[in-house]
This record gives sequence, C-alpha cells and structure tokens, in this order.
Amino acid sequence: MKSYSLQQLADAMSGTLPQGGGELVISTGVSTDTRKIADGALFVALKGDRFDAHEFLDQAVASGAGALVIQDVASLPAGVPAVLVDDTQQALQDLAKWYRNELKIPVVAISGSNGKTSTKDFTLSVLSQRFRVNATLGNLNNHIGLPLTVLATKGDDEVGVFEMGMNHAGELAPLCDIARPDISVITNVGTAHIEFMGSREAIAHEKGTLARALGEKGTLLVPSDCDFIDDYRASTAGTVIVVGEGAIRAENVVARTDGSTFDLVVDDLGRIETSIAIPGRHMVSNALLAAGVGVVLGLTLEEISAGLKNSTLTSGRLRQFESNGVSVLDDTYNANPESVMAALHTLAGQPARGVRTAVLGKMAEQGEHAGPAYLRIGALADELGLRLVSVGSEAAGMNAPHHFETVEEASGWLSENTHAGDLVLFKGSRAAAIERVMNLAYSE
Repeated sequence: MKSYSLQQLADAMSGTLPQGGGELVISTGVSTDTRKIADGALFVALKGDRFDAHEFLDQAVASGAGALVIQDVASLPAGVPAVLVDDTQQALQDLAKWYRNELKIPVVAISGSNGKTSTKDFTLSVLSQRFRVNATLGNLNNHIGLPLTVLATKGDDEVGVFEMGMNHAGELAPLCDIARPDISVITNVGTAHIEFMGSREAIAHEKGTLARALGEKGTLLVPSDCDFIDDYRASTAGTVIVVGEGAIRAENVVARTDGSTFDLVVDDLGRIETSIAIPGRHMVSNALLAAGVGVVLGLTLEEISAGLKNSTLTSGRLRQFESNGVSVLDDTYNANPESVMAALHTLAGQPARGVRTAVLGKMAEQGEHAGPAYLRIGALADELGLRLVSVGSEAAGMNAPHHFETVEEASGWLSENTHAGDLVLFKGSRAAAIERVMNLAYSE
C-alpha cells in the first residue's frame, strides 16, 4: 500500500480516532493476522461468529502493529492509535474500495468454477514479462482476501491480477465493486457449489457479474467451450474475446508427461511455438486465457510465450514428483465434478510404463447432485481404463473397485500395490484432505 496518514484512512472507512494519532503515517500495509504484521502496519480486528480479533489487540501491538481498526473500544490498549468503526469487515472492504480508486492501473479479475487460480498464475507470469504485477497470493479470493490483495498493491505496481471466488449468490458483486476490473476472465461454468446455487444457470449468472462489471472500454475473455457466451455478450458493455477458437487459439498441441507444447496463434500478431510445464489439455485453455490478457495489454508474442514457459502453479494443482519410481500427480487442492473429470483425462493421456491410478476423495458442496456426479466419475475412470481408488464414506458413491474409509487404509494399500513405472493421481475437495493419503504413501 502507498503511504497515508491515519486520518486519511479513517476517513476512507468512515471511522473516528478515539485516541488521536491522525498524523501517524501508515506505510507498511494492512493486516488481519497477528502472525503476519509488518512493523507499523494497520491491523484490522475482524469479528466473526467463531472468532474475535479484539481479543488479540495486545498481541497485534506487540507484533508491530502501528495502529488498529476496531469496532469495540473495551479492549483497546491505552495510547495506541486506533480507528473506531461500526463493522471492521465492512471497514476493510471500504478501505480497499477507496484505495482501488487511488490506483491508476489496469485490473484483471479472474473467476470460474475451475481453473481460476491456475489461470491467475499463468496471467501473472505472462504480464510479469513487461509489468510489475501484484496478484492474489494462493487463493485469497473472498470477501477478506480480495480486499487485502488490493491493499497490498504497491505504488510502483503497474497491473493488478485479482482472483475472485464465490459459493453463494451475490458474493461476486461486492468484490467487483471493490476491484473495478478493466479486464475480466471467466474460466468456465461448472457445478462447483451447486448445492448452494441450485443450477448451472444460476452459477453462470453469478460468474457473469464479472461481465456486467465492465465498462465500455473493458474486455471480457471466455473460453470457446463456454455454454454461456451469448449471455455474457448480451450482459456486458465491454468487448468479448472468445479464446480457444478464432483470433486467439492453440494449434498443433502435443501432450507430454511434463506439460504441453503448442503453437500460440493470434490473428493480429502471428504464430509462435510455445509450451507450458503443467500437464493437461484444460491447462492449455487456461494458458490461452492468460495469453489473451497479455494480448489486450499489448504484449508481444515473444513476451507471452516466455511467460507461459516460465509459469509455475500454486501448490496442489497438478504438481508432479517421483517417489521410488512412482510418478505422482498432486492435484489435491480442491475438486468438483468438472475438475475431477479433467484430471482423469489428463491422467489417461500421460505416458506410463505401469498402471495409472486415480485416488479420489469427496467433492464438497454438491448436495442432491452428488450421487449422479460420483457415478459419472466412476464410469469415466472405467471407460478410460484407470484403476480407481476412493477414500472416505462420501466417495463410496463412485463404486470404485478399491474403496477405503480411512487415510491409513488407503495409503497402506497404495504402498503395497503401486510400483516403479506407475502413475498415481490424487484429487479431492479441501475437506477430504486427500494429500494426507499421498504424503503417507509417498515421499518426495
């Protein structure tokens, strides 16, 4: 964050200064975590149903906080500059919205049922070939993570790349109101969070918030296999670029164990041979979306290609390592029906001397749609000739030939029944913690 006086920040949050200190300059950012406070930073004491950071104000000050944002003065340490607000979460969002107005840089917003973090990682790498970029760390993409990411943008940053997540209707609108994107990317529309949203159409409408947030000079990028392109065209004031077919596309795609090579073709720029070091055809689609952002912001084909080649993904997304001759695909970060099916296709397309095994855990937030989804996944694994291992009671719906209720049982079976030359994929929702099976069975 740029440097501002505490009074300026208080005004942005509609707050008051109960202990003065308005002239104090805050120049080291904003934090909501007492374990990660830069000296002199502004600490926002969030209050939720199961936690209250007001209980840790003394710890925040001891950790280096220069000033506090609070909604309850009862626990305010004497003499510490503070901003008193009605609601600290709302104040954090208001501050981020105000700060976004201070930033005279283009902002890229990325959302989708699958692939948003991978697309963000590709986009960061591409744009970093020319610009100084602030991008979402990991997947800090919600009503708290997005404001903190915006506030972490420095004065010399030239582009912001902000990931936006949701699992209920209406959650993306306030995020877009804060970020005010110039370029929006919708990676796809699947069935993640369908338990809460009810239908793909409802999910598509919510993702379409990113399209509706654009002005006339804005640009929306969507993949060519999206079922809702016409809806997004009708709902946005910006220009729509369809990636994957047409003006920006991949030709001569060759899948390898360690990624894919392809010709990146941009009608207005030409053709260049490039590659990504992450396996899976769906990753080529994510890379093309990132390339599209680069095109919109004026990068050359050479810069875009270099960015794609140098991309690395956030942990848990198709990371590959070897353990005693067994190749392991770590895709444990999260799972929904579409991402699991994409991962199964990736596994089936990878060369392996031995057996290809998919180790899958539950998919959260599927509700009444869970049963049919598990059956489809089990049938697809069988169709692709994969050995399927399911872990946990909910995942039993896949009817896998090998099912285990506990992490220990699954890891023990894998240790005894996989051998050098085999390829093993791990995937499941966060709640499944399927990486525990992986870490017990294999060591890097």
